[in-house]
Amino acid sequence: MSAPGKSAPTVSTYDWSASTLGSPATWPQPLRIAAELMFNTPLPMLLLWGPQSILLCNEAYGALAGPAYGRVPGGSQPAVMPPPLQAGQEGAARAWRGEAVQMPAVTLHFGAASQGQYDLHFTPLLNDGAVAGLLCALAPASAAEAAPAAAEEIGTLSVLVVEDNLDSQYLVCEMLKAFGYEADGVAHPDDALARLAAQRYHVLFTDVSLPGMSGVDLAREAMRLYPHLKVIFASGYGDMLLKHLDFPYQSLQKPYELDQLQNALNQVGNQLRAGA
Repeated sequence: MSAPGKSAPTVSTYDWSASTLGSPATWPQPLRIAAELMFNTPLPMLLLWGPQSILLCNEAYGALAGPAYGRVPGGSQPAVMPPPLQAGQEGAARAWRGEAVQMPAVTLHFGAASQGQYDLHFTPLLNDGAVAGLLCALAPASAAEAAPAAAEEIGTLSVLVVEDNLDSQYLVCEMLKAFGYEADGVAHPDDALARLAAQRYHVLFTDVSLPGMSGVDLAREAMRLYPHLKVIFASGYGDMLLKHLDFPYQSLQKPYELDQLQNALNQVGNQLRAGA
């Protein structure tokens, strides 16, 4: 197991044999994708799954909550509801009904000597079209309060996510929305070009491997039509397919961490504010 506070790269890092969930090979795909996202996110996060409310958490949450909340990552029904879910009951209930919810500046108590204010972000997790679980992310309230002043100069950053894995697409879009961005998702390059023609976006965030047209060719065509666009690629092949491109871009290696995507979007925001 990684040192406290350092996210694990995959669900396979942990021994799940004694947990309620069992081997990750048997997990529904949305659960596995959500867990991978959680373990690769530096923010403290919780994941509830199924009618029994099976609880998982990443090591960042374990370091925050302390030893009283059991072994990380868990995979069991909580004996006592964790503080974010206690204090954020209203938001969690709305997420179970299918709504992505942000609750700003919630005071959380992790024991007599540990408390603080956090923005809580609840994201519903779908399985076969129904809400099967939820993600809860904790962000320091002070960091969130500083964001609107910078965003006002260019408005809310809008992102078009192009990802043919629908579960991944949904999770990325919902997490981007939870952190204050506007985000839409499509699975096919033709749909992406149609969206770009109908609405102005700041960022095209596209997988490199797509059906019908590569993400590289999509970005090249999008940049020809809409030169203002900023392009971020997600690739499982490194930068091999991105050499010699004649337009500026950023790239993230899959599996990427959420803070890497946020850093890339922060760079876009800085470029736009500088008029680049």
